[in-house]
Amino acid sequence: MVLEWRQLTKLVGTYVDSLPQLVDPETGRVHTTFNQAVAATGRLSSEDPNLQNIPIRTEEGKKVRAAFVPRKKGWVLLSADYSQIELRILAHLSGDKALVESFQKGEDIHARTAAIVHGMMPALVSPELRNQAKVINYGLMYGMGASRLAKETGMRPPEAKKFIERYFQALPGVKRYLDESLASAQRDKEARTMFGRRRPLGEIDSTNAMQRIAAENMAVNTPIQGAAADIVKRAMLQVHARLAARGLQAKLLLQVHDELVLDVPQDERTEVERLVRDAMMQAAELAVPLEVSIGAGDSWLAAH
Repeated sequence: MVLEWRQLTKLVGTYVDSLPQLVDPETGRVHTTFNQAVAATGRLSSEDPNLQNIPIRTEEGKKVRAAFVPRKKGWVLLSADYSQIELRILAHLSGDKALVESFQKGEDIHARTAAIVHGMMPALVSPELRNQAKVINYGLMYGMGASRLAKETGMRPPEAKKFIERYFQALPGVKRYLDESLASAQRDKEARTMFGRRRPLGEIDSTNAMQRIAAENMAVNTPIQGAAADIVKRAMLQVHARLAARGLQAKLLLQVHDELVLDVPQDERTEVERLVRDAMMQAAELAVPLEVSIGAGDSWLAAH
C-alpha cells in the first residue's frame, strides 16, 4: 500500500496537477522544449513539461496518455515506433550471422536466440526461456553480468554465468563486436556512432573502479544507442520534409525515444502512414531491415 501510495502521489504531482497548469491559454495546447545537446547518447530530451516520461507501464499511468488528444475533431494522433531498433543495430554492427539471418527472416528474435543457445527448435522454446534470452539480448548492451541476469530472471548465479557463456558461443559475432568496441574505446578514449558522432570517454582508464566500469559500459552501448538516436533524427528530418513537399496538414509533434507522434487529419491518415513508414525505414541502410509499427487513434493512448 505504501508503494502504491507513492506511485499515485507521483502521478498526481508530476502530471495530473501540473499538466493543466502548463496549457497555453492562447492555443489550448501543451508545448514542451526540446534539447539537442543534453542527453549524452544524442537523443532529444524534453522539459517544461517532460513529455518523454509520460507513463505507459501501469493502468493509472496510461490514463495520463489518454488525456493527449488531436488538435481538433476529425483528426487523429498517429504513433510510429521502431521495432527493436537497438538489436537491429547490434546485428548490423556485429555482423553476427545468426542475428542478421534471424532479422532478415522476420523471426521472433528472442525465441530464436533462446533456441540457438539451448540447441532446440524455436517452436519448443518456453516463455521462460524466451524471457531469459530477451533480458540478455538487451542487457549485454548495458554491461549486464551474471549476477544481474540472475536477479532479473530468477536464475541461480551459476546458471546465469553458464547461460552467458552459451550465448557468446552461439553468437560469436556479438562477443567479438563487444570486445572490439571496448578495445577501441580504451585506445582512442572515445566511442563513435556509425555516423561518426563522437562521445569522449576520458574515464575509461580511471583508477576509480566505478568510474572505469561506467565508461566501459558506455563504450559498448554508445555506438548502439547513439546510432539509434541518429537514425530517429534522420527519420524526423525526412518525415518533416516529405510532409512539406506533399503539402499535407499533418504535423510531427513529438519524439519519444524510438517513437514519433504526429497530428493527422483523418482524410490524410492513409497517405501519412505510408509516408512515415517509408521515411523511417529508409533513414539508414543496415544489414537487416528497419521495421516500423504504426497505430492511430483519438488519443495518444489509443494510438500507441
